[in-house]
Amino acid sequence: MIIRRVKLANFRSHEGYVLECFPQTTTILGKNGCGKTSILEAIYEALQGKSFRAVDREIVRRGAEFYRVELEYEDGRRVVVVYDGVKKEFLAEDKKSRRLPKKSKYPIVLFEPDDLHLVGASPTTRRNYFDRVFGQLSDQYGVSLSRYNKALRQRNELLKNENVMRESLFSWDILLAKHGVELMEGRREFVENINSSFTRVYRSIAENNDEVKIEYKTHVLSESEFLARLNSDFERDSLLGHTSFGVHHDSYNFIFNGVLADGSASRGEVRSSVLALKFIEAEMIMATLGRRPVVLLDDVFSELDEMRQKCLVRNFKDNQIILTSVEDKNNLASCVVLEEK
Repeated sequence: MIIRRVKLANFRSHEGYVLECFPQTTTILGKNGCGKTSILEAIYEALQGKSFRAVDREIVRRGAEFYRVELEYEDGRRVVVVYDGVKKEFLAEDKKSRRLPKKSKYPIVLFEPDDLHLVGASPTTRRNYFDRVFGQLSDQYGVSLSRYNKALRQRNELLKNENVMRESLFSWDILLAKHGVELMEGRREFVENINSSFTRVYRSIAENNDEVKIEYKTHVLSESEFLARLNSDFERDSLLGHTSFGVHHDSYNFIFNGVLADGSASRGEVRSSVLALKFIEAEMIMATLGRRPVVLLDDVFSELDEMRQKCLVRNFKDNQIILTSVEDKNNLASCVVLEEK
């Protein structure tokens, strides 16, 4: 057991709620719309310092002025998150801070229903997915991503001005090139690590001899070339009002037996690929951070057949699992019933 208890106050639809976790697997049962996913979101925020689906002002329960999350670990340590409508503060190890300290974060493997459609999702969705995964594995990656996105926003704001001068973009171009190359190099390394075991893990699920891999595509090669491209695209960007070149246009493709999986792989093959990706994510977290991640499963069992359900449980048997479901027809775990509001 890693997490013992989670308390929510004014978090989305929950005026007050306490989840007592079971040692290995906890299933939160309830009808759609009763707030099951919100509990996983609160856990994610207490462990990672941010929500996986919204900004703070969208989380506060309607009519309330604040929200609060308190997570208690099995060893008695606590993390408290409070948002007062203006700012968010964390209390960890009796110290207050505006951001959750690195040493107070705990790794997570999050599995949402939409992840099962990752193969055919938009390039932006796939990019955001891998950014979230890689950001957990490397603090430096997360810092580079944050700084790149900030520079991109500032540059795009300037480009919206019809009288923008090339010189006014130079400092932001420097930052985009620097952090863009850092992201490109990190993405290449992480994708290479995934591919080193992707086919092996996939075959253990699908029980066939197919080959799968992730193809990472970028046009960024070096800082100097990045800067040259931003400079040469100035006229075009000023007309468009946004930055048309950079790692924010990178893409990831799933390759199945040498061809794009989207359109060629069957529904079962796609689901096996995503399952393999989740298992590898957990392996990479353990190898890199030395911790078994908490596994959050948001109503994914209803999307999987019995074989893949069993595979999911078997591969995460050594992890603490907290999952949501409409019904517990498979008797998968100790259950907590969430009443409809």
